[in-house]
Amino acid sequence: MEQAERDELFCSILNDELVCALGCTEPIAVAFAAALARETLEREPEHIEVACSGNIIKNVKSVTVPNSGGMAGIEAAATLGAVGGDASSALEVLEHVDDADIARTRELLARDGFCTVSLAQHVPNLYIKVSAQAAGHVAEVVVVDHHTNVVLCALDGVARHGSLSAARGCMDASDDADAAHAGGAVRALTLDAIMDFARTGSIDAARVALERQIELNSAISDEGLTNPWGAQVGKTLLASRYDDVACRARARAAAGSDARMNGCSMPVVIVCGSGNQGITACMPVVEYARKLCIPHEGLLRALALSDLVAVHVKSYIGALSAFCGVVCAACGAGAAITWMAGGSPEQVGETIVNTLGNVGGIVCDGAKSSCAAKISAAVDAAILGHDMAMAGRGFRAGEGLVQRTVEETIASMGYVGRVGMRPTDEEILNIMIGKTEVDC
Repeated sequence: MEQAERDELFCSILNDELVCALGCTEPIAVAFAAALARETLEREPEHIEVACSGNIIKNVKSVTVPNSGGMAGIEAAATLGAVGGDASSALEVLEHVDDADIARTRELLARDGFCTVSLAQHVPNLYIKVSAQAAGHVAEVVVVDHHTNVVLCALDGVARHGSLSAARGCMDASDDADAAHAGGAVRALTLDAIMDFARTGSIDAARVALERQIELNSAISDEGLTNPWGAQVGKTLLASRYDDVACRARARAAAGSDARMNGCSMPVVIVCGSGNQGITACMPVVEYARKLCIPHEGLLRALALSDLVAVHVKSYIGALSAFCGVVCAACGAGAAITWMAGGSPEQVGETIVNTLGNVGGIVCDGAKSSCAAKISAAVDAAILGHDMAMAGRGFRAGEGLVQRTVEETIASMGYVGRVGMRPTDEEILNIMIGKTEVDC
């Protein structure tokens, strides 16, 4: 691939990934689907049915829906989206809801059976189907694989967008080895290509998205450090060792999650479909760039490296799984820190291997306050991985899942996250929804 073609492709990946979202992306995706169903129905629904994959249920159960007045859960997200959401705003669908919309949502939720939720079986890990009924009409919206990927929008069984066959094709879906490692543009990502792009490529086409990532994610991080959101992981860290750059990097990343997991309405720039991952890939890089006196252009290139590494690692796992995605983002941040510190390509790769060899097993048990603590742990592992790599130390092939090369290690860890942890994912969900009782 010629350099100009590669640069265009990598900038396109960044622009596709680095989009704005308001709040946790799973409840927002539910609200988006419901808003689109109401738009298709052209009236307020009399009844809403939501069918979701287990991972959607897991990630919406405990997180506060932004701009909702503190409400949580799929019913709240779907109803608020249908009442006051703007589907044209995609992942910022709830940005302009007002007090009247919140009051109407509470009123509808108080009605027995207005919004019903069910677990969809044998579907992709990211699957949302909203059926909205009113005046004898039914609008259906199906979102699959990505938070705004609408495969069907239909009114009374007639497709207005997508197709009924595409929606049916989602059933009995399987995440086989070829399907999970994303196709198309993302297949071109390798660590060597990413580093060469960061070093010599033109990032101009993605510059606006990268600048926005720094601006918005820094703002919500500041909010999390200023006000008492959630478990206040970021504030706790910063109060302990303010003068330590490694601690500040963890605190700045965790604080953004403190705020967004607990209902803060400020937007974030996501990566890999996740605001937490977008913050994790960004804030440690910003802190170390300041410490290392990296010029702004160097920061932007390091951030591009971080984001693309996160996308590369996550592509082997899929959109949602029992593998905590912030580990992928922390791999990107650690790689960028090593790159900014003058590390060799081999040391950048060792940073990723060291990170995966350390915290590759963190499980995702839904979106909630403790996500901030997991971010802190993942960033801490990435910084340790960086320190080890710069000292010529690291985990070696044959030690657990560590393979001969960084690419093989990424692939092996991705296989575990996608396939090996699938039963873990099911059992986590069973415990969360009360289907399984654990003996004490």
